Amino acid sequence: MKNGADLAVADINEAGGVLGKTLELEVGDDACDPKQAVAVANQMAGDKVALVAGHYCSGSSIPASQVYAESNLVQISPASTNPALTDNRAGPNIYRVCGRDDQQGSIAGAYLAKHFGDKNIAIIDDKTAYGKGLAEEVKKALNADGKQEVLAESYTAGEKDYSALVSKLKQADVDVLFVGGYHTEAGLIARQMRDQGMDTILMGGDALITQEYWSITGPAGEGTLMTFSPDPRKNPAAAEVVARFKEKGIEPEVRALHYAAIQAWKEAAEKAGSTDAAAVVKALNDNEFDTVIGKFKFNEKGDPNLPPYAVYRWSDGAYEEIGDETPSPAG
Repeated sequence: MKNGADLAVADINEAGGVLGKTLELEVGDDACDPKQAVAVANQMAGDKVALVAGHYCSGSSIPASQVYAESNLVQISPASTNPALTDNRAGPNIYRVCGRDDQQGSIAGAYLAKHFGDKNIAIIDDKTAYGKGLAEEVKKALNADGKQEVLAESYTAGEKDYSALVSKLKQADVDVLFVGGYHTEAGLIARQMRDQGMDTILMGGDALITQEYWSITGPAGEGTLMTFSPDPRKNPAAAEVVARFKEKGIEPEVRALHYAAIQAWKEAAEKAGSTDAAAVVKALNDNEFDTVIGKFKFNEKGDPNLPPYAVYRWSDGAYEEIGDETPSPAG
């Protein structure tokens, strides 16, 4: 995410900045912890930043958004997908440039029902706003299509040993596992399933679209499925930016969304002729933005009208969009 923001700021400054002023990137780390997120938000408010291009975790963005609303700072999250961020919007200055869990959950649930209707499906979550919210939406969509999961469990993020959970999955003869959670734990669960001789297919959400997932799983990640917005690397509007990422040895993945958050703010500030939050908010509401993830407008909630989620598959250390194809077995 920092790589994406670094590149956006460098590109904007090289082109003359915003309204004649250069941008400076200030970085805060909330460690996906709600309390730390509020501390970071208060720090940003104290520094009177013009834009918060964050946070990543929904469980961080939601409490931090209260601070930004009260402090009149523009927040554009590139990655927080929990519907509550905008459904229960803290203020008119809160936006995102990614999809929502009710959107990706419905896509994932329908995909599971269609392709694995005759298989044993389990749904697990990490109890976070993102993981639990996504798992609930997947379950809702799966059940609406007439398919019941054989097991639903929660696990604790941050642990290293999930062998007891994996044993329970093995005992239930689970063919397909949907994980509502982040790439670190999903990667460990995938590896530990293989260690127990399971060929269960793991599916997750957009949090699994990161090279770090494969770094954790290695070949155990073969066949992993996940939902994400249409691949920014294949968007013609992003070709130049994608090339610059690759020149630096960085795979664009979700970082392209971080770039788009800063792009949208820049365009809004220029249309408003000001970096004042009220003027920028009006411009964000009134205009269409041409970014690395395509053209979009924000709706009245602060969500973008971007194309729906697609299904991806990990294979041999890389992920590709597979659309509605029937997946091949796990590695």
